[in-house]
Amino acid sequence: MKALVFEKFGGPDVLHYQEIDSPKVGPEEVLVEMKAIGLNFADVYRRKGNYHLAGDPPYICGYEGAGVVKEIGANVQGMAVGDRIAFADVPYANAELVAVPKDKAIPLPDEISYETAASLLLQGLTAHYLTKDSYSIKSGDTVLVHAAAGGVGQLLVQIIKILGGTVVGLTSTEEKRQAALAVGADHMFLYSEDWKQSVQDVTGGNGVDVVYESVGSTLMDSFESTRIGGTVVFFGMAGGDPVSVDPRMLMDTSKTLTGGDLWNVLTSHEERVNRSHELFGWIQEGKLKVSEPTVFPLSEGAKAHEYLESRKSTGKILLIP
Repeated sequence: MKALVFEKFGGPDVLHYQEIDSPKVGPEEVLVEMKAIGLNFADVYRRKGNYHLAGDPPYICGYEGAGVVKEIGANVQGMAVGDRIAFADVPYANAELVAVPKDKAIPLPDEISYETAASLLLQGLTAHYLTKDSYSIKSGDTVLVHAAAGGVGQLLVQIIKILGGTVVGLTSTEEKRQAALAVGADHMFLYSEDWKQSVQDVTGGNGVDVVYESVGSTLMDSFESTRIGGTVVFFGMAGGDPVSVDPRMLMDTSKTLTGGDLWNVLTSHEERVNRSHELFGWIQEGKLKVSEPTVFPLSEGAKAHEYLESRKSTGKILLIP
C-alpha cells in the first residue's frame, strides 16, 4: 500500500509518499480502505516531534478518517466486508489501508459522506462533550465562545444553538466574524476591540453563564466575563499558557473552573457510537452544518501540512488516498 511517511522530525518537507507493507489485521480489528482522512494540528505536532511517537521510523501520522471495511478479524462480530465506517482515534491513518480496532469503528450512515465524517468527528466529538459533559448547556444559557470561527468553534456555536443557548463569540478578523455569524452566533466581537466591555453590554452587566476558553492567555479575562456562579471551561491554549488561578477567587465569586479532554470521554465503543450518531442525526436534520473542506491528495500531504500551518484555512483539510 501507499502511505504518507516520515523518517525524521521537521517541517512539511520531511513527509513523502511511498510504498510500505500493508497492516496485518488482528483478531479484534478490521482492515479499512481509506476514502477520506482528516488533517489536524496534532499531526503537525507529531511530525515536528512535539508528541511522542511509538515504534521506529518510518512514522505515519493521522488519527481521523472514514472508509470501507475490506477484511474482518477472526473475533469481530456485527461487522461485514463492505461496511462504511469512520473513526476519530486510530493511529497510522495517513495510508491507503488502516487496521481499525473494532471498538473504535463507528458505523457511518449512508446519508453521511466519507468527507463529512472525516471533517466532523474529532472536532465534533470535542464540541459534543464540551456542551454535554464539561458544562451541560441549558435552554436560556448565554455562552461566550473563544475562537468561534475555528473548526471546534463553529461546531460549538451550532450545538449551543441546538441546545437553546445564546452565543457570544470572539475572533480575530472581520472575515472570521462573518463566518461565525453565518453559522448562528448571536453576537460576535473582535479580540482587537474592548470585547470584555461588549460582553458586559450584551449581558446587562451580569456576564455570561459559561465561557469556552481555548486561548489560554485570556483565562482571567474569561473569568471577568463570567457571571457570579458561572463556569469557565478550559480546553486549549492556542494563544499561550494561562496564568495560575487563585482558588480564593473561585471561592469569593462562586465561580467554577473545569477542564476537558476528549480521551477521558471516548472510553467505550458505545460512547463513540452514541455521540457520533447524535452528531450525524443533527446533520441529517439540517441543524448542524460542516463547512466545505479543502482537499489534497494524500500524495501531496506535505502541501496540506504547509497550508494548515499557514493558518489560511477556515474549514477542515482532508487528505484523499
